[in-house]
Amino acid sequence: MPKWITIIFGLVILSLSACQQEPTENLPNDYPAWVQEGVFYQIFPERFRNGDPHNDPDKASLLGSYPHDTTSAWQLSPWTSDWYALQPWEKQNGKGFAYNAQRRRYGGDIQGIIDKLDYLSELGINAIYLNPVFESPSLHKYDAATYIHIDDNFGPDPQKDRQIRQNENPADPTTWRWTTADQLFLDFLQKAHERQIKVIIDGVFNHVGIRHWAFLDVKKKGPQSEYADWFTIKSWDDLSTPQNEFDYVGWAGVKELPELKENEQGLIPPIKEHVFAVVERWMDPNGDGNPEDGIDGWRLDVAEKVDHDFWIDFRKKVKRISPKAYITGETFWEDWENNKLLDPAPWLQGDQFDGVMNYRWSTTMTHYFIDENETITASAFINRLQAFNQSYPSQTKFTLLNLMDSHDTDRLASNIVNPDLFYDKRVSPYDNPGYSVRKPNSDEWRLLKLIALFQMTYPGAPMIYYGTEAGMWGADDPDCRKPMVWPDMDYKPEKANISEVPRPVDSVFFMEDLFEYYKGLIQLRKQEKALTHADFELIMKDDDRDVFAFYRTYHDDKIMVIINNSDAQQNLRLSGVPGGTWTDLLSTKAVRVSDDQMNITVPHKKGIILKFTQ
Repeated sequence: MPKWITIIFGLVILSLSACQQEPTENLPNDYPAWVQEGVFYQIFPERFRNGDPHNDPDKASLLGSYPHDTTSAWQLSPWTSDWYALQPWEKQNGKGFAYNAQRRRYGGDIQGIIDKLDYLSELGINAIYLNPVFESPSLHKYDAATYIHIDDNFGPDPQKDRQIRQNENPADPTTWRWTTADQLFLDFLQKAHERQIKVIIDGVFNHVGIRHWAFLDVKKKGPQSEYADWFTIKSWDDLSTPQNEFDYVGWAGVKELPELKENEQGLIPPIKEHVFAVVERWMDPNGDGNPEDGIDGWRLDVAEKVDHDFWIDFRKKVKRISPKAYITGETFWEDWENNKLLDPAPWLQGDQFDGVMNYRWSTTMTHYFIDENETITASAFINRLQAFNQSYPSQTKFTLLNLMDSHDTDRLASNIVNPDLFYDKRVSPYDNPGYSVRKPNSDEWRLLKLIALFQMTYPGAPMIYYGTEAGMWGADDPDCRKPMVWPDMDYKPEKANISEVPRPVDSVFFMEDLFEYYKGLIQLRKQEKALTHADFELIMKDDDRDVFAFYRTYHDDKIMVIINNSDAQQNLRLSGVPGGTWTDLLSTKAVRVSDDQMNITVPHKKGIILKFTQ
């Protein structure tokens, strides 16, 4: 390998957009400018922090959730236990890990999130995305019993909250009251806003749970229920026979998730009216026309399953309440069989969503940075990013949620341990016996840091799944939903295993160095306007060396990012660089450029962020 690789900038300059910069003030009036500067943190509430042991779930609270076992022995699961190891009461039912994992509850709650707001502020995040918080029996809360109230096990007084709900008519907003869990959630919003942290929550408006008040009424009263048209009933129970013939359509065939009825315009009028009342309740809790005490937006679950016309009206409703509210959709799960992700462009034309969970970006990132046999070149990587951006309106590139993992995928660290799998397909030991559940090694942690660096320097809002910054790993659901690893807790090593791949005994602890690395990247992103407001301008790419570099330029600020995705150190001679001093923003070392030529060494699997300082 030659000592110096000469790269002539002028011959290979490419741009992913004709626009060199995109100031916030150029966004449309109803686009949330704050998202452009946002760093999101996704929280799965039941697994983040148990701040109030007095509200912990009991066995009765599991009624209506899979696997529908409220008779076997049960206890609250120890927060710091070995993940795959069955507890004594779990062994008694003889059902194995997958069964018992769905019965587990760890006691995470709203108070736990409040207690850790200072942690999140220290990390540097300024936006939270919460998985569902509404009342439901499951651990994941995607099976709502109501949209009107926060889950009573997330609040301070579950018994009192149940009594409050009994005195309401859930179909009549004039009867709705605030439970203690609701009030604590509103207190959380206030405390988050005081720290300049926005909060968006999950809107699951395609389906509900089997404990939902309208569905229970339909089951009880049959065709005479005033909510009989809310669901697609395939057959009613024949009371003259001993068996129960009641059948209905569930989302993706899942009976725990009865689908809400749609017509050619989306959700039918009575459901739409109810959902819009719910939207108003949480966006303007005081009902005074001032949305500052409410949530800052919505993440919309399985959005492609609800007609576009509904989302058009949904946007109008949301933006009337708060023009700067953020609406982002989950448009991912289409066409798994053909290893293709749904193109979100139809939802991003300015009449529906401000952004989407950018799983196409995640998939492309996996192919380039992680895959080995299925890897793509730097050129292919850049070309795919370019094609994505060209398919959206120009402003949308700054309001997409760029994530690498979530509650619906394996964690980034485990993705790296298991390359060459289609993103979120066969990424757990449940459907892939060869999936390795071990902790990453030092080289794999190094790659994770490189991916994080690109995530924080690329246009769009980066989103961190809780615990990624702390060194958490795990396969797909349920393993990606382990209890958060905190520095004030002592965790049992992970040695139990359900994979066919042997594993070592893996110590579990809060990785302070990784936290500090993420903290530093986030701080840089927030302090450098070029990293949030400027377009991506490709400078060079070299497929043989597996390196590329790009500018982010905003007014007089110019930042250069160099990515070395290869396994070898690269000694680069870059021509066409403005002369003067460039400062490495991570190490603060200075790099001098004379005669428009920069000589720089980039270690393997490493990125460098340079700012032109004179």
